[in-house]
Amino acid sequence: MRNIVFFGDSLTAGYGLPAPQAFPALIQQKIDALGLAWQCINAGVSGETTAGGLQRLPTVLSRRRPNVFVLELGANDGLRGIPVRETTQNLQRIIDEVKRQYPECRIVLVGMEFPFDLGPFGAHQFVRYAQEFKAQFRPLAEKNGLDFVPFLLQGVLGRPELNLPDRAHPNAAGYRLVADNVWTVLEAVLRTGW
Repeated sequence: MRNIVFFGDSLTAGYGLPAPQAFPALIQQKIDALGLAWQCINAGVSGETTAGGLQRLPTVLSRRRPNVFVLELGANDGLRGIPVRETTQNLQRIIDEVKRQYPECRIVLVGMEFPFDLGPFGAHQFVRYAQEFKAQFRPLAEKNGLDFVPFLLQGVLGRPELNLPDRAHPNAAGYRLVADNVWTVLEAVLRTGW
């Protein structure tokens, strides 16, 4: 059985919902329906920043050998107003360490747009920060030759009927769309090169 490790924050963990409704579990259902021999491992931790993920990474990598590593971090950096440069550096260090330990592992980077209409800055600064935040992911994927999901919350962000009352986390219906967003890229990864 080959492993897909979903390494992320509350958006991966499925904050506020039972575990079977989080998007890694929904992707497992898609995999099972196709009869593919893959196991989805949800390594999401609510509140995690990229710095926290970097610290936690060795433990996760020692427990489960990833054949595919889905990296979804950054939203909490944005919430805290962490400089984009630091977020990018942390993501790069995570990518480097996964490649160092498991050179054959395919890494899927998940893009994020600053997910809230509130922030730690004034309006002008916030717009600039949000633009820089969004713009960091694709170049990182291209530089490292990673598969890339452009925006995890595509079609979900800003739609009250698809989110919990906090407006920051998808509800069960929202997670079905999130799973589709990831599956659009991940299905091709799982069907090639194995």
